[in-house]
Amino acid sequence: MLHMYNVQSSGDLSQQYGTQTRPSRLYLAKLQSPPATILDYLLARFPQVHPDIWHARVSRGLVTLSDGTTLKHDSPYRHGITVFYQKEVPAEPATIEEPLVIYRDEEILVVDNPHGMPVTPAGEYLERSLLVRLERSTGLATLAPMHRLDRETAGLLLITIKAHARAQYHGLFATGMIEREYLALAYIANPPTRTHWRVNNKMEPGDPWFRQRIVEGQANATTDIELLDVQGNVGLFRLIPQTGKKHQLRVHMACIGYPILGDPFYPSIEKKKHGDPPLQLLAKRMTFTDPLSGVPRNFISARQLIL
Repeated sequence: MLHMYNVQSSGDLSQQYGTQTRPSRLYLAKLQSPPATILDYLLARFPQVHPDIWHARVSRGLVTLSDGTTLKHDSPYRHGITVFYQKEVPAEPATIEEPLVIYRDEEILVVDNPHGMPVTPAGEYLERSLLVRLERSTGLATLAPMHRLDRETAGLLLITIKAHARAQYHGLFATGMIEREYLALAYIANPPTRTHWRVNNKMEPGDPWFRQRIVEGQANATTDIELLDVQGNVGLFRLIPQTGKKHQLRVHMACIGYPILGDPFYPSIEKKKHGDPPLQLLAKRMTFTDPLSGVPRNFISARQLIL
């Protein structure tokens, strides 16, 4: 059965539920170039949270560690430790666009998500994260996203409703049985000499830790890229990822010489200014055969990039 409706607006959510403080935890993973302190990691991990907020939390003893200690400003970064903290968001950022559930049945939701809305609660986005909004609007507490969609990327996201179905739908991505098509805009200074690329290389966490880099070794990231159109000095590209590494499409567009417009991380770190356009990357189409019903599925985002 097909359902199409907007997720309840953020204003309605605020009035009905208020901004809640949710206990959160963050596992400290093994990093190739770890920061000196845990606080440094938190500041980089959540750039949208003002540093003064983190410093105040630490000074007030509101951040604790899984070894039973309280985080200090100079506590060294340690792999394997879990950080516990309370998110305090007196006024969450307003949303510019609303997410849209374009399909729902007994097992899955397919959501057309806007730019700038994280899938899970993070930083300043708690009640206005996609999963929390969906929980409120659907009454479902068992939702789980089946693949990655960065906060900066708009478009389609597949979410399971029931826990027993997760393995089958997750298997679509693990075995390459789902086709995802993305659109991206990039600046083109000179007439291109080619229109098709297959980028195939090895990616791993870079420096700083939140960026990815290309290294020598067996490839683990593959993307087919096609230049569809050029208007003025802006090119429209179609991207078909064969794998799903973090920031894969952003790295691969940068490595062929066409970094995606609005990307603050690649090819170099740039501080975004107020009014800058969002990352011009859109998860446009998703096609697969439903692993439970055997029915072919084809979903297309209604969102557009900014030319």
